[in-house]
Amino acid sequence: MVRRGAAGARLSPGRLDDRNPAPPSDSASAAGAGSGPIAIGRSAAGLTAAEVAERLADGRVNDVPVRSSRSLRDIIRANVLTRINAIIGVLLVFVAIVGPFQDALFGGVIIVNTLVGLFQELRAKRTLDRLAVVGESRPVVRRDGVTRELPAAEIVLDDVIELGAGDKIPVDGLVLTADHLEVDESLLTGEADPVHKQPGDIVMSGSFVVAGSGAFRATRVGREAYAARLAEEASRFTLVRSELRGGISTILRVVTWMIIPAGIALIVSQVVVNDDDLPEAIRRMVAGLVPMVPEGLVLLTSVAFAVGVVRLGRRQCLVQELPAIEGLARVDVVCLDKTGTLTEAAMDVVELRIVEPGTGAAVGAGVAAAPGTLVPSVLGALGAADSRPNPSMQAIIDAYPAPPGWQVRADAPFSSARKWSGATLAAVGGTEGTWLLGAPDVLLAAGDRVLATVDEYGAQGLRVLLLARFGASLADALADPATVPAGVVPVALVVIAQRLRADAPDTLRYFAEQNVAAKILSGDNALSVGAVARTLGLPGADDPVDARTLPTDRAALADALESHSIFGRVSPQQKREMVAALQSRGHIVAMTGDGVNDVLALKDADIGVSMGSGSQATRAVAQIVLLNNSFAMLPSVVSEGRRVIGNIERVANLFLTKTVYSVLLAIVVVITQVPYPFLPRHLTLVGSLTIGIPSFFLALAPNTERAQPDFVGRVLRFALPTGLLAAAATMTSYLLARSHFYGHDLEAETSMATLTLFGVALWALAIVARPYTWWRIALVLTMAVAFALVLAIPSGQEFFQLSLVGTTGPWTAVGIAVAAAVLLELVWVITRRQLTAVAARVDLETARRPSVPQSNVRTLPAVRAEGAPADGPRSAAVVRPGAVVRPGGRAAASGPDGPRPTP
Repeated sequence: MVRRGAAGARLSPGRLDDRNPAPPSDSASAAGAGSGPIAIGRSAAGLTAAEVAERLADGRVNDVPVRSSRSLRDIIRANVLTRINAIIGVLLVFVAIVGPFQDALFGGVIIVNTLVGLFQELRAKRTLDRLAVVGESRPVVRRDGVTRELPAAEIVLDDVIELGAGDKIPVDGLVLTADHLEVDESLLTGEADPVHKQPGDIVMSGSFVVAGSGAFRATRVGREAYAARLAEEASRFTLVRSELRGGISTILRVVTWMIIPAGIALIVSQVVVNDDDLPEAIRRMVAGLVPMVPEGLVLLTSVAFAVGVVRLGRRQCLVQELPAIEGLARVDVVCLDKTGTLTEAAMDVVELRIVEPGTGAAVGAGVAAAPGTLVPSVLGALGAADSRPNPSMQAIIDAYPAPPGWQVRADAPFSSARKWSGATLAAVGGTEGTWLLGAPDVLLAAGDRVLATVDEYGAQGLRVLLLARFGASLADALADPATVPAGVVPVALVVIAQRLRADAPDTLRYFAEQNVAAKILSGDNALSVGAVARTLGLPGADDPVDARTLPTDRAALADALESHSIFGRVSPQQKREMVAALQSRGHIVAMTGDGVNDVLALKDADIGVSMGSGSQATRAVAQIVLLNNSFAMLPSVVSEGRRVIGNIERVANLFLTKTVYSVLLAIVVVITQVPYPFLPRHLTLVGSLTIGIPSFFLALAPNTERAQPDFVGRVLRFALPTGLLAAAATMTSYLLARSHFYGHDLEAETSMATLTLFGVALWALAIVARPYTWWRIALVLTMAVAFALVLAIPSGQEFFQLSLVGTTGPWTAVGIAVAAAVLLELVWVITRRQLTAVAARVDLETARRPSVPQSNVRTLPAVRAEGAPADGPRSAAVVRPGAVVRPGGRAAASGPDGPRPTP
């Protein structure tokens, strides 16, 4: 086994699959960083069961509400206590006073709408809460001297929580132990550089660990914690910008300002016109005001989002912020981390290539004497020393078991910023040496001949790590990483194969077809990233860029991102800057990732997508978490977003058309000083059959149309001319009825106007329902038949106070409606041509984008010794310098063109 030799150091467990550090002793000395974990006080052992029970009883628990869903109180308030319901409620009181109840039907519609909205949002809440429990991070907590994983909500004050790379810090606390602990607080403070934490330092919730390990005692939990207080001061639940909700809010503000003057004028005019019948004046006034309010638009938007959450939840996709469904459907650039996103997190060591001595630097005696036996032992010792191995280190651990008798004098965990890890090791004979393991092009000086071999492997899509001997102490390497290349001696190249996700090519092809540009931002070697990109058929794969050569100026960086797609050696801060540079050019950016190095970019992107197997910090900041780790889920999220966007635009066309013609009718009525042509029951009938009932079906129907920008503008292009034609046709029919057909028979005049308005509104519904399917045709026909039945059945005529007198008047009303429908069709043809021209320009830009043919390059499979069991231990063979050691013992010679098998 591997031992730590410093005071207060931990003993590594004998089994490689059990890597939780044991609690340090109370007598641990406060040695400097790098000497192992350091304990402060007896609290490092954790609380006892009695102490936990006491704190639970006192309410000193981390009771922060689940981020992904609103509380029951918030849902009820959002659906009941709305501005629209307040307006409708006041008007309902007026009608309830003067009667009859038929004119109060609009109140029943609002109640039904509210109940449906509550049901769907509560259903979505249950789905979100269930998935949030599955996907939530579970901190490792010490209690009674034993470590266990607990939900963050069960942490109590004074709990001792262990930390490792990638962990999100769930509560505020005081550091008890620190082993090269580096914490990124940029999400809280904006400071980009990680903060080195020592015992006694404060850690804040909302930050995350980028390197090292340690433990801290919780000092503030629940709503007292720093991140929780920030969350309550900022907006809760909905943080993603939603063009749909923003557009609807804009529409409602405009409608409110339109309603106020139109409503006041209508009230005055109806009181004056109906001076001998105040109840009738109130009814006609209410009839004019109710349809001005798009009462179902906000409801259907919430319902559409809620149904989308439930549908995605069934596929193990956790949507932590509802508008993220819409946001992913609008993105035009998706930035992808390679490892864990395009490739599986699991890796295999396929070759161990010993570097020839005599490259101009002296090689340690142990290496020169027996490289084939020493190097695997060093790799095994480095793996055993890492309590939180990343996928690359885990592959090494699987390939090379820990050597017996080795000790770890000091160690430095892997850091995405440094791109290497290291340790000072003591072999069985007592010989000590400092070893570094990491990116070859970071550890070696530019132009080193070993890098040529690294590039050969990278061109095949393989990941390569360099094992090097460092001539100074590990503390010197950590103090000034820039000087490391001058002091290292390359010893071996560890070649690792990555497994492409089977669903990655089809998913990327889908994004390309949808005019979404893909950018790979990886910390790996640029050539290796380019080879993987060629395998996936991504444009720009033949011209990968080393991010270390990129400019720091945002405009110049944006230019580079526009002209290239594949980037290697990208630091975590650079990923964040790249996202900001793309956003500065007007792009809507999605970022996918699973590692701690992706957190900053995920947070700043318009939409962050994390794998369920990703780090705690990654899952915490992402708006969408793919719990089943399936990259192929993204097209489903896009499709759901398109359904929401397209269908809400459809129903918004109908609701805004009603608002427009209602306002125009009120204005004309005020000018002409005639009674308002409708009672509330008439507009309830027309609105329900041409807007309300069809909208529920249309809002939840499948829709694969591409999301288009300018939601408000697109809706107004339909609603304004349609509402104008509907108002003009209705008033023409009404005034003709008053002057030529019925004189002062207000019921007959109202019936004729109702017939015309229904005809125009039905044709508007027929246009919005396109493209036709059998059920959409049936929906339109059913609404027409329902209205015909109301006119044909005497009880329906009596209930809705409709009376079609004679034949001339009704047929005139029909003729006016048909003429308006023809004009409406012409308007739609012109509008559709304009939209088609815009879509054609977008398709032309897509066609001009460069593309590459599908490549036959594939990552290499893991290689084992012939006859070795598939799950058996791996051993290293002794080979001459310059040869290749394959896990399992098979050696290969090195030729001028790279590694070749040994016969």
